[in-house]
Order: sequence, then C-alpha cells, then structure tokens
Amino acid sequence: MVKNSQRTLRISIPQDVRGKRIDLFLSQENIGLSRSFIHKLILDKHILVNNKLVKPSHKLNGGEQILIEVPPLEKPSLEPENIPLDIVYEDSDLLVVNKKAGMVVHPAVGNYSHTLVNALLFHCKDLSGINGVLRPGIVHRLDKDTSGLLVVAKNDFAHLGLAEQIQNRTLLREYNAIIWGHMPVNEGTIEAPIGRALKDRKKMAVTRVKGRESMTQYKVLERYAICDLLSLRLKTGRTHQIRVHLSYLNHPVLGDPEYGGRQKWLKGIYDQERPLAQKLLSLIDRQALHARKLGFIHPRTKEYQEFDSPLPEDIETVLRLLRS
Repeated sequence: MVKNSQRTLRISIPQDVRGKRIDLFLSQENIGLSRSFIHKLILDKHILVNNKLVKPSHKLNGGEQILIEVPPLEKPSLEPENIPLDIVYEDSDLLVVNKKAGMVVHPAVGNYSHTLVNALLFHCKDLSGINGVLRPGIVHRLDKDTSGLLVVAKNDFAHLGLAEQIQNRTLLREYNAIIWGHMPVNEGTIEAPIGRALKDRKKMAVTRVKGRESMTQYKVLERYAICDLLSLRLKTGRTHQIRVHLSYLNHPVLGDPEYGGRQKWLKGIYDQERPLAQKLLSLIDRQALHARKLGFIHPRTKEYQEFDSPLPEDIETVLRLLRS
C-alpha cells in the first residue's frame, strides 16, 4: 500500500520479495518512477529503508518500510514545441490528452524532439517532476503508434495520487483493438507473465524467465470474416502488454509490425481470404489499437472522472471494410 503526501511516498514491502534489488523492485511497482530515476534518488540519499540509507544494489528481506522523498524538478533541457494537442480535459492539477498515432510520449535516446512532452512544455507552465527531467508530467505511457487517452500530471500531488491508483489497479484503462482471427470465447482474462524477449531484447514476450505478472481482460464486441473487434482492460501495465498477450494467443493486433500483425500473419491466411487481408493492411500503417476510455478518481476533488475517445479514422476505415 502506498501512502503519499505532496512529495513523499511510503511503501510497505511484501514478505515474498526477499532477495530482490530495491531499484528493480521500486521500478516494477507502478508508482510512476523509472528505474534510472530511482537509482539517482538512492544515490542522492532520497530513499530510506527502515530509516537507513542503502545502495541501489541493496537486497530486500521483505517486510521493510521504504520512504521516498521526491526533490523538486530540475529545469528541463528539453525545448518546448508548438505542437497542436487534442486536450479532452484540463484543470490546475492535470490534463487528459487524446494522443495521435505516430507521436512518441517522452524523449529518449535519439529522439529528443517532436514528442508529447515537448508539446506539453509549450502548453503548460508547470508539470510534475516525479518521473525526472525527460518525463515531466508523465504518469503512464502509450506506444508511439497506439492512439488514444492518457492523463498528465501538472504537479507532484496529482502525480502521486494517480500513480497510487495505477499501483492499486483502480485506474481504468480500456482499449479497442482489431485482431486477426477469432477469440475462442466472447470474454475472458489473459494471465501470462511478460518480460524481455530472450532472442530480441528490444521486444517483450510472454516468458517465465524474469517475467512479471500481467493481466488483460477482454470482450469480443464484433466478429467479422477474418477478424474480431475487442474491448480490453488493463489490470497491470506492462510494456506492450496488450500486443504481446494477443500475439501469444496467436491473434495479433492487425497491422502490428513487431508482434506478427502484418506480413507474418498472411502466411496463415487461406488463399480465398488473402485478398481481404492484404486490403485491410493497405488501409492502416500501424497497429489497430486505440486507448478508448480512461477513468480515475481526481486526486484533489476525490470525484470519479471518466473520458471516452472515438475511434480514429484509420481504424474506422478498416471496420467499414470488414462490416461490408
């Protein structure tokens, strides 16, 4: 359980994490802190375990109390950019953005401009500093080519309140996806651990080797000749989770270039269905995945807020062909 004040996180360590490094454990706790930022906080003496300083390599015994003091945000070296944003909601604590496909959420190596963060720095005077200089305000992420809703924190109070909801699995994140093939039942839960792929460290995979608990709920909304339209809810928030889980079931997201949603899938299409499959792929140049709905308790007002984003035109175009 996480208890927070404006700049403090208190975390009780479960008994079953004995032997795990503190920096690794905290980065996996969905508290809105990257592992590199946690590492820096430990070295700068902002993290205590049972009121004692530790090293990033410190091994947990289970049952400890961790205190994290988050310092003020350093002045970012990133440049604000006047990039149009589709802002669904905004107040003094947070904003909800409808991200277009193709936009990277935050800067990383080799990509320090034209990101959502660059646009936010132009739009907002203040952003939460909890996740470091390169990720101001970012509480959760969407893949570059996934469209839809995400919430951005303008201050640390809002960031900590939203991060706690993500950790407690109470923040609603619902997606729509078009998949190849047909799910065997109309609704269910995919439970399979996700970690780095052993053969390609840039990709994720279902794996028992250092895989982390991952859970995705799904419901079939419509069935077509060679595809299904799904509604999916994240219960955990692993990197590429929906795409990896659906690929693992041999029903990859249509158009997904990394997890079998483009040319590889055509190998399994019967000859009479191949023209339709090729036509579908010609209509969309990314994975047909959209963050449709977002719901959370506002950290300050304590009122539940829910937002909905209609499907973008490229996905609607695919659906029109499938329905015809």
